[in-house]
Amino acid sequence: MMELPEAVVMTEQINATLKGKKIARVTANHSPHKFAWFFGDPEIYDDLLAGETVEQAAPYGGMVEITAGGAKIVFSEGINLRYFAAGEKLPAKHQLHLEFTDGSSLIGSVQMYGGLWAFPDGAFTNPYYAVAREKPSPLTEEFDYPYFKTLLMGEKVPSLPAKAFLATGQRIPGLGNGALQDILWRARIHPKRKMATLSQEELHILFSAVKSVLVEMVAGGGRDTERDLYGHPGGYQTILSKKTVGGPCPACGTAIQKAAYLGGSIYFCPECQKLR
Repeated sequence: MMELPEAVVMTEQINATLKGKKIARVTANHSPHKFAWFFGDPEIYDDLLAGETVEQAAPYGGMVEITAGGAKIVFSEGINLRYFAAGEKLPAKHQLHLEFTDGSSLIGSVQMYGGLWAFPDGAFTNPYYAVAREKPSPLTEEFDYPYFKTLLMGEKVPSLPAKAFLATGQRIPGLGNGALQDILWRARIHPKRKMATLSQEELHILFSAVKSVLVEMVAGGGRDTERDLYGHPGGYQTILSKKTVGGPCPACGTAIQKAAYLGGSIYFCPECQKLR
């Protein structure tokens, strides 16, 4: 599922491939999906977007925003975005199809759930989108340790497990259950460990891991568990994921384990990430 690293990579690829292309027509909700979310009636997307030119794309957390004339198109996590050159075979099922005047296409398809929102600039009030636009990205200098410490404030934070601290509450928009696995491994923190048990040194290490691992994921073109705009898997080799479970930890050789926790899977090394 698209998270912050993939949103950044996808945005760079959209700017390189789609910028300047003119939208010829739009098909929305071609394959109805129970958990595909639209802004208002998807039937009006064509009226809103046809004839507009793609100006730029920007990442906000785990979302990708495209500006086209006076309109915005926002894709949330849970959306597979694919570019197809003119003449390439398109998928039979999709929830949003932008066809350009040169015959190329951008296709958005829902994995499990996701938003494909097209709207006049300024009309969208989704709180997750608003927070993602407002908060600093971990990839920026603004996301420094003093800022990170403000995320630790709040009476409920000490009782949160590390996984919930990183991936819930929009503390770090775009950081989800996928990217956090390698971050916690790098920091040698078990996903179930309570934040109250972390020392000041461990908090500094966790902060550094958030910054460095996300930078590496972006530099690698996204995680190898996800695909980019052209359908290619990312080049960042995940240490803890469905691809590595049961294999040896690269640090100590202990078998990587998987467990169900807080509505998803966690991966960890029981030796390097001891539960204290």
